[in-house]
Amino acid sequence: MNRRKLLGGLLAGASVPVLAACGGGITSLDGEGGGGAGGGSSKGGLTIGTANFTENQVLGYLYAAVLGHAGIKTKVRPNLGSREILIPALKGGDLDLLPEYQGALLHYLDAKSRVSEEGEMQNALTLALPDGLQILPYGLAEDSDAFVVTRATARKYGLKTLADLTKQNGKLVMGAAAEVKKREVGVVGLKEVYGVEFKEFKSLDSSGPLVKGALRKGDVDVANLFTTDTDIASEDWVVLQDPKNLIPGQRVVPLIADRSSDPKVRKALARLGNALSTEDLTELNRLVDKEKKDPDDVARDWARKHGLA
Repeated sequence: MNRRKLLGGLLAGASVPVLAACGGGITSLDGEGGGGAGGGSSKGGLTIGTANFTENQVLGYLYAAVLGHAGIKTKVRPNLGSREILIPALKGGDLDLLPEYQGALLHYLDAKSRVSEEGEMQNALTLALPDGLQILPYGLAEDSDAFVVTRATARKYGLKTLADLTKQNGKLVMGAAAEVKKREVGVVGLKEVYGVEFKEFKSLDSSGPLVKGALRKGDVDVANLFTTDTDIASEDWVVLQDPKNLIPGQRVVPLIADRSSDPKVRKALARLGNALSTEDLTELNRLVDKEKKDPDDVARDWARKHGLA
């Protein structure tokens, strides 16, 4: 790690730095090696990948809208899956840009990291990223993981915090996306940090209709949702407090391949990050999930209203 790369992380919250990275490994969606750092140019266009949940798709289309406004050709490949699929595809050259979240990405790269402040996480990410990838400045919007129970379950078992779950060790069922079973911000971390053990883990989806439907029906007792999910408030569900800070901050941050990062891209995404608030993101999620609007349409409408498309 040279001095220039370290400075990239230290200046992460500043104007629009180029953040270098370190590490290695290349794979692709096609199962073949490929890609490379390249010269850092968006002239050939960018392929944007998204995870398989509403908000990440909205963010992908927001990226496309603001980059298109800056004269950059884009293609969005939505709903590809978890970062266990997306990060290798980014390294391998099948994708050029991903909407990411600071804390979740850091735990993916360094499961034992306990950094939680935004600037510190940005620096830690700069050091932990594989060679050929970089993070851009994080934005205003934030969406954290939350472990949620129904109001009735909270009252029945006296649940207010994640620590309270130990009162019912071996008795409660957890519902979440499959990867949460192996993640630090998930079953692994709940056991290591709080001593929580579940009777069963049900593989469902990421803050989507499956896990929320299971929570409503009582098929699961605890669900992993996202804090920007409007159903938490509308259903009067209880977000269990996290006194030991298992869950890190989750500011939205672009993750891009070096080969595709140039000043035009960085400036366009910085403008979006400075304009998009958590409240905006929550409302865009609502429009897609509740009003069944197309994520591309709601993203472009928002970008136009804010002079970004």
